[in-house]
Amino acid sequence: MQATFEKKQVVSVDAIKSELSTRIDAAGFSAWIAPLEFNVSDSSLIINVPNQFTADFVSTTYSNVLNAVAGEYGMSVKIRIVSCANVIRKTANDNNTQTYSAPVVEDQRTGDFDSFIVSEENAFVVSACKKMAKGTATFSPLFIYGPAGCGKTMLAGCINAAFDGRVVMMSGAQFVAEFARALHDKTIFAFKDYCRNCDTFILDDVQNLAGKRATCEEFAQLIIELRDAGKNIVLTANTAPGNLSGIEHRLQSLFASGLVVDVAAPSRAVRKTMLVNAGVDTKIADTIAGRISSDGHVISGVVNKIHTYMELMDGAITENIVEKLLADTLKKSKSPVAMVRSMCEKLGVSYDAICGNGRARALVLARQMMMVVLKKVTGMSLCEIGAYVGGRDHATVMYAIERIEKLKENDLVMSAQIAQLVDEYK
Repeated sequence: MQATFEKKQVVSVDAIKSELSTRIDAAGFSAWIAPLEFNVSDSSLIINVPNQFTADFVSTTYSNVLNAVAGEYGMSVKIRIVSCANVIRKTANDNNTQTYSAPVVEDQRTGDFDSFIVSEENAFVVSACKKMAKGTATFSPLFIYGPAGCGKTMLAGCINAAFDGRVVMMSGAQFVAEFARALHDKTIFAFKDYCRNCDTFILDDVQNLAGKRATCEEFAQLIIELRDAGKNIVLTANTAPGNLSGIEHRLQSLFASGLVVDVAAPSRAVRKTMLVNAGVDTKIADTIAGRISSDGHVISGVVNKIHTYMELMDGAITENIVEKLLADTLKKSKSPVAMVRSMCEKLGVSYDAICGNGRARALVLARQMMMVVLKKVTGMSLCEIGAYVGGRDHATVMYAIERIEKLKENDLVMSAQIAQLVDEYK
């Protein structure tokens, strides 16, 4: 009682913050509590926050410890939303000038939209990126996702190169490392200013933030403040926002609040064009395109290998040489059984279930999609196709193909998925 009475006599904001720092983990305190303005009015501890997101997060995550500490001083807690500028100006005025030096990275203002091969599947995402680069987009953030090697980073770099203004571009791994460095060096305010003092902010590979709670909290705050200030935000990831594991739903929904677009893996036609543009003979490019994976990184490796061979061996490239040179890269022709097993992995079902009698909706749909792919790729009869998916008869396979063709008309995701499988197994 005596200790509580003494605390009531002299209420020090610094003492309250010091007490909170001992009860909240260092990263959480530095990222969320330290930057806020604390005031005492009558019997209330007033905490000024810059926006509703911060108010919700602080009250939800730290309400117990805030109420406990305030209670020791005989006060209740009130969280009040004020302008971000007021909060930063007052809390940062500690007579210490913070400086932050950005890490030296490779120049990311490379590439242009003319060098990105636009296919029918990617026309929408490229148009969205061009609009963002012109500064005329009415959506932010722009969330671009797709498999490895589909061109996400290249599109982000094209926006960087084409935008007429200050751009801050980082990878997810760099943001995590720089946030940790700023906390360690006590330059967190300078780091925040560096990220916010731009016209466009680009973060490549957002999935690298997964599992880093304090970093995710800081990044959520950054997105909200940039968006509220009318700045452009571009994010890339290997999957859609709702499928990002290790990232809270609140941040996932923030990612999805602008425009979410996917980048399709390079089709056979795109792969051939990429090889021809890199100087590979048209006939050889046609041969290679159908037997390499739809991964831009792999295609780049193939081009480098061919160019290096021609330079070192001083000879022309023939199909026989390509066959030997790229033996570790070119895909071998797959048997129908191998195709079915491979499709099982891609569609997330077991081979035994596909060949069994299970009638679960997702299982039946996957089985029917496989029948369509086998029909388009192999040219087998309906009876032969049925034999490879559990001994289905002619009528069952015919019904499955007709059903999937109808579903494709209204399901663009399924249509793209089947087209990609067909392209891969041709």
